[in-house]
Amino acid sequence: MKRFLTGIVMMLSLSAYGQDIDALQADTVADKAVDLQNVTITSRRSGTRRMMGAVNGVMINREELFKAACCNLGESFTTNPSVDVNYSDAATGAKQIKLLGLSGTYVQMLTENLPNFRGAAAPFSLDYVPGPWMNSIQVSKGSSSVRNGYESITGQIDIEYLKPDNDEGVTVNLYGGTLGRLEANADANVHLDDKLSTEVLAHYQDDFGHHDVNDDGFLDQPNVRQWNLQNRWKWKGAHYMFHGGLALVKEKREGGQTHHTAPDVHHLYKIGVETDRYEGYMKHAFIIDPEKGTNIALMGNASMHLLEANYGEKHYSVNQKNAYAQLLFETNFTEHHNLSTGLSLNYDYLTRDDKETTPGAYVQYTYNLNDKVVAMAGIRADHSSRYGTFVTPRFHLKLTPSEIVSLRLSAGKGYRTVHALAENNNLLASGRQLVVDDLEQERAWNYGVSSSFYIPLFDKTLKLNAEYYHTHFSQQAVIDYDSNPNAILITNLDGKSYSNTVQIDATYPIVQGLELTAAWRWNDVKCTYGGELMEKPLTSRYKGLVTASYKTPLGLWQFDATLQLNGGGRMPTPVNGLWDERFKAYEQVSAQITRWFRHFSVYIGGENLTGFRQKKTIINAEDPWSASFDPTMVWGPVHGRMFYAGIRVNIGRL
Repeated sequence: MKRFLTGIVMMLSLSAYGQDIDALQADTVADKAVDLQNVTITSRRSGTRRMMGAVNGVMINREELFKAACCNLGESFTTNPSVDVNYSDAATGAKQIKLLGLSGTYVQMLTENLPNFRGAAAPFSLDYVPGPWMNSIQVSKGSSSVRNGYESITGQIDIEYLKPDNDEGVTVNLYGGTLGRLEANADANVHLDDKLSTEVLAHYQDDFGHHDVNDDGFLDQPNVRQWNLQNRWKWKGAHYMFHGGLALVKEKREGGQTHHTAPDVHHLYKIGVETDRYEGYMKHAFIIDPEKGTNIALMGNASMHLLEANYGEKHYSVNQKNAYAQLLFETNFTEHHNLSTGLSLNYDYLTRDDKETTPGAYVQYTYNLNDKVVAMAGIRADHSSRYGTFVTPRFHLKLTPSEIVSLRLSAGKGYRTVHALAENNNLLASGRQLVVDDLEQERAWNYGVSSSFYIPLFDKTLKLNAEYYHTHFSQQAVIDYDSNPNAILITNLDGKSYSNTVQIDATYPIVQGLELTAAWRWNDVKCTYGGELMEKPLTSRYKGLVTASYKTPLGLWQFDATLQLNGGGRMPTPVNGLWDERFKAYEQVSAQITRWFRHFSVYIGGENLTGFRQKKTIINAEDPWSASFDPTMVWGPVHGRMFYAGIRVNIGRL
């Protein structure tokens, strides 16, 4: 606590440096200003906007990301009604995304249109992308485009980092929280000439809290120390562009027991996860005909992910190597017709028995009639060294009969190769035996319909969206807690598995500077466990969300608040009455106040202000060496109220 308070005092003391917002800062906070004969008219840009193409999706920009602390990717969806982020267990700090009611393994993760964070990186990947590094996040729902591969089943999340050719300068972000977390982030851009620029992104995180609020003998969340570094380059000419970079992540997680809870146990149950991750990527674009958008691009990335994990007396290690390359050609051969085609190659190596090489090819045609009718049809064929040849068809249609309404339809198939132990190694923290079958390739169809309305109301515009998605699996790797009380099974689907999701959301500017968003989502997710079709466990049946954001007329102050209502759901079949059959609904409130100055901003806020936390996050914590010990039965928050403060400083040119 002393380290946290010292950091807060240092942050707030910097407020003596300025009182106004200049043009550069105004752009940073995502305001638009037009100077007309000494009169400045300011309008506030929304933090999210609908993507224009046939695919249903939204772009989350920095205005939205600044509404919360947003320390990393996993904490960037606090104000988003579509994406849920939950702890996978109460011991390792692993988190997972849920989209359309299904886990994040069915969401294809991209960094600037390149597939990333596969296999062993999946359990902790949401912590590998610092929030201050992100320029925007694109969230698309459904089967998406075939151009990025065959893996998107419920959607894609594409992260856009800050660019090397952004305005020159250095930005520093410092953050501290009452749960014992300190962060330092920095980004610096240098323009070496009018074509070549470079960028350095740096991040340091130290979670040192050692909190055990419920006094069960286990840390509520692990102590994490992370170093994260990227160097990015960009060269832009008239007919050729290059973008490339290198990245390094080094992380150490320590959790588990803090003291003995049983007199006859003489050693503590400890958890340790050490990660070293190395990445490199490149993009080459050759512009043949700028007027028709004709270009050829070659891009790819490669990564090595080393992980050493200890869960009590269980040990898991992996050295995963992944390489991806894509060659594509795109052109608008007439005003209304676009053709995109290409080749791809993906290589995964985890162990001698868990490796795969998959070359593929795709073609995608888009018809655009003045943005009134947009139809996109694509098909790709891939050949897996493990599963043979398979074909992926996808279709999207957007109709915009007027400026008030638009309608989207989609249908497509997706496939996924399962690396069961690597993707779920955090399940080894459970005392139950982890049993993995010889798994087949996952296959699913996704269908969706969505509509957007822009309704004039009291001289303002009400934005209303409604959507329905259905996902049906013909083959799936099922994580089964129900069939065997002594084991967690990862097995092939034997029966039905599907999800239905309905969502309605609306956004309206109540008064100048005040924007209100309300959303409601209902999930119907079922799967066959042990021959019985059952509700998917640890999944909320519904979610309600209300966000309010107000910025004062001069843009000096900003106030943000979010209320979430998370519906109840089914627990796995109880063993010896150790937990209830269902969990109840709960609410969460978060809020933040930001003060903008000329070259920096200061923010303070709080998360989970209702103080709600799951009372029993670890089953049988008093006997961690038994088969009934289980920290994976997590459905709600693992910690209570948390307050934080931070500062963003724009130092200017080097």
